[in-house]
Amino acid sequence: MQFVPTILCGGVGSRLWPISRQHHPKPFIRLSDGQSLLQKAMLRGAKLDGAIEVLTVSNRELLFKLEDEYREVNHAQIDTSFILEPFGKNTAAAIACAALHIADVHGPATILLILPADHLISNQAAFEQATKQAIHLANDNRLVTFGIKPDCPQTAYGYIEASKNNVLRFIEKPSREKAQAYFESGKFLWNSGMFCFKASTMITALREHCPDILSATQRCIEQSPLVKGRSFSQLALDAASFDLIRDESIDFAVMEKASNVAVVPCDIGWSDIGSWDAFSELLDGDENGNRIDGHAITHHSANCYIKSDSRIVGAVGLNDLIIVDTPDALLVADKNRSQDVKHIFSALKLQNHDVHKNHTTVHRPWGTYTILQESDNFKIKRIEVKPGASLSLQMHHHRSEHWIVVSGMARVVNGSEEIFVRVNESTYIPAGHQHRLENPGLLNLVMIEVQSGQYLGEDDIVRFSDVYGRA
Repeated sequence: MQFVPTILCGGVGSRLWPISRQHHPKPFIRLSDGQSLLQKAMLRGAKLDGAIEVLTVSNRELLFKLEDEYREVNHAQIDTSFILEPFGKNTAAAIACAALHIADVHGPATILLILPADHLISNQAAFEQATKQAIHLANDNRLVTFGIKPDCPQTAYGYIEASKNNVLRFIEKPSREKAQAYFESGKFLWNSGMFCFKASTMITALREHCPDILSATQRCIEQSPLVKGRSFSQLALDAASFDLIRDESIDFAVMEKASNVAVVPCDIGWSDIGSWDAFSELLDGDENGNRIDGHAITHHSANCYIKSDSRIVGAVGLNDLIIVDTPDALLVADKNRSQDVKHIFSALKLQNHDVHKNHTTVHRPWGTYTILQESDNFKIKRIEVKPGASLSLQMHHHRSEHWIVVSGMARVVNGSEEIFVRVNESTYIPAGHQHRLENPGLLNLVMIEVQSGQYLGEDDIVRFSDVYGRA
C-alpha cells in the first residue's frame, strides 16, 4: 500500500536552549553519529516499503535548511515536497493542510503517516512492524495513533487508556501520583504524537468535529501558490488566510472527539528528547556517572552532563548539573530542573535578545555566515557561499564592508563595476553602494568580511533584486 510519510517540523524546543533556537530549532540538533533528528525522521519514513514521497510541513524560513539536511542523506533520491507555513498554528492546521494537499495530489484514499521531526526511534524494525499494523487499521477508515509502552511513571507525556487497539480515553499530562497509578495498571500508553490515516478519513473527521478549521484551511490552500519540479513541490501558504485558521492541536480538535480512533501499542525505542536530562541519556556515563559530549575535564564530580563543542570545560566538585557551552551562550542547570530551561528561553525572547533566535553561525539560502567578533563600530564575519549561489543585489546605509577571499573565487558587483576577486585578494564596498556577491566556481567560496560603521544591525539592508524572492 502506498503512503506518504509526513514530517511535522514545527516548534522551537525551548527546553534544549542554547543549542535549540528559533532559527535553528530542535529537529536540526546533531547527535553523536553526525545526523540530526530531522534527518533521522526523514530516513525513518523514506525507508518504509510503499513510501512514495516525503512531505514536510514547516516554517518557510527553514526551507533552505530543510533542503540542505535532506540533500545530505537522501541517497535513495525519494521525492520531497514541502508545505511552508508563514508562522506556527499548531498541529490541527498543519495536518489539515497535509491531508487536503495529499488528497488533491495523490487522491483521497492515500494514507498519511505523521511523524514529528524531533523524536528519536532506536528500533527501526519494530517501528516498521507498528507502521504496517497502523496502515492496516487506517485502511479500515480508522484514525490511528501510536501508543508507547511506558517504562516509568513519566509526567511529561500525555497518556492513552487502551484495550488492545481500541482507545478508551486520552489523558493530559498527569500528576506524579496518577502517572504512577497508570504505570502500575498496565492499561495506559504514552501518547507519541505519531498518527496514520487516509486523507479522506481525516478530512471527514475535521468536517465533523472542527469544520471551521477545515473550511479556513481549504480557503488558505486555494489562495496559496504551488510550485512543482521534477522531484519536489512547494506549497507556500498565504499568510493572511493562514492567520484565520484557529490555533488548536489535532488531539483536542479531532482525536479526543472522534469515535473511530485506534491505537497501535508499540515498543520502538521512542523518545521525544524533551530536555537536556533526556538528551544526556543518549550517551554512556563514565565511572562517576558523568556524560561528556565534546571537551571537558572533571574532578570529584558526579552525574553531570557536559556539552561543549569548542572550549574546554573544567568541572570541579560538581554533582547533578547540566552544562551546555556554545560560542555565545552558557547554560548551567540543576539536572532535576531540566524542564525549566524553557523559562530562560522565554526571558530571552521577551528581551528580544538575539541568542534566542540565532547561533553565531547563521544559515542563509546561499550558504552561511559566522560572526567571529564584534564591538561597537566593527563586526568580523566568516562568509561561505555555495557553488553557483548569489546574494541579493543590496545596499547598506550605515556600514562599509571589506571582503578578503580565503578560498574559491568571488564575482563582485560594486556600484557600476563588476570584478573577480581571487584568493588573497580583497575589495572594499563603501556605504551606500549597490553591490552583489556571487560564487561562479565549483567549490565553496570562503571569505572574511570586516564591517565598519556606526550601526551594524542585520536590518540595515535594502534589497533591489534577489533570486530567493526576498527583495
